[in-house]
Parts: sequence; C-alpha cells; structure tokens
Amino acid sequence: MATPIASARDPKVPGESLSRRIYDELREGIIRGRYPQGSRLAEQRLAEELRVSRVPLREAVPLLVVDGFVRTLPRRGAVVTTWTVDMAHELFDLRLCMEVGAARFAARQVARGQSVEPLRAALDRCREGVRTGDPYRISGDSTEFHEVVVDLTSNSLMRSVMRSVTGRMMWLFYLTSELNPDDALDGHEELLRAVESGNERVAESIAYAHIERDRDESMRVLVERRDVPDLA
Repeated sequence: MATPIASARDPKVPGESLSRRIYDELREGIIRGRYPQGSRLAEQRLAEELRVSRVPLREAVPLLVVDGFVRTLPRRGAVVTTWTVDMAHELFDLRLCMEVGAARFAARQVARGQSVEPLRAALDRCREGVRTGDPYRISGDSTEFHEVVVDLTSNSLMRSVMRSVTGRMMWLFYLTSELNPDDALDGHEELLRAVESGNERVAESIAYAHIERDRDESMRVLVERRDVPDLA
C-alpha cells in the first residue's frame, strides 16, 4: 500500500504542491509495480489510499499521462501504460538520437572549459547506489547520470526533451534491474572518461555503444521475464 500523503503543508520538497506529491507517489508505485501495467487507477480508491481529495488527484493524472506512465481511455479512465516491444525500441531509438549528440556536445563544452565535476559527482552517486543493492535507487541514479550528460551540453531544448523521457528510462531500468549493475557502472565510467577527454567523436561513439549494448541486454531480460506483452 502507498504511504498516505498527509497534507500540502508537510511537503517532501519545499514549495512542492500536493498534486505533485501525488504524482511522485503514483509514479513510484507504477515503477515498482504496485500499480501493474494495464491496471485501472480508480479515482475513489486512490483518493482513499492516499488520503487526499479527488481534486489534486485529478491534477496529478495529466502529468502522468504526459510522462508516459498512464493513458486515459474511454469508459475506463486512467490506466497504467503497458510496455510493448515497439515502445521499448522507440525509447532506445530516441536515446540514440539525443544522447549520442549530447555526449558529443558535452565533450565540446568540456574542451571549452566546462567542468566535468557534475558528471563525476553523478557517477559517485551511481557507485553508492550500486553498493546499496536497491534496484529503485540504482535505476534513479543511472537515469540521473544520463540527465547530467545532457545538462553539460548547456542546450536548454535538449534538456527539456530529456526531462520528458527520463521517467520512462527509469521505469525500463527498473524492469531490467536484474542486469548486473556493475556493467552499467563500467559503461558510465567509460562515458565519463570520453566526455572528459573533450574528444567529440570518441564521446559520441562511446555513447552509441553504451546505449545499443543496453538495448540488447534489456530486450533479452524483457523476453525472459515476459515484462513486455508482445514478447510473451
């Protein structure tokens, strides 16, 4: 059961709205599988479970729709998104288009004097997360590492696009969390060195290899666990 949300006056983050806190609670529940793929998010049941009124709940659901966690269907209302083969590949395709370029531009910025310390700090958090053995923490830290690569580009449009897909990235990382996290950590370390070198071509080639390796391993796990219905 989800943890009840007490009030907007006791936020997890200063200034965070109640609807945003509901979003965070439902997002985590979807990623962890408390709200299974394809299940209906019944408004009354959720309001009782989270101990909130329906108004902020109704404000939270569209945010989940935008970020790909929920679909709204006629006569069914809000339904948790179900992963398909095409959706998984589309996410990896988008990551190739965006993150390979981001690695290149990040390396360019570093060559011009941009500090790589934010990326180094993100990698340190990844190491700490792996030591905890917590799949949710590991998935979140890994997602953040990729976000920081994009942040280093100083490209506001690229940052905005990245923010719109990081939730789905974390969800897929969690679904494939049985993969050896040390392998992903090695890939992150390799990407850090490439960006730090300032060599654009090396950085983009390492990013490309990292994402395609992640695609191959992730799809294998999804096939074995049958987490993607089209592969069942």
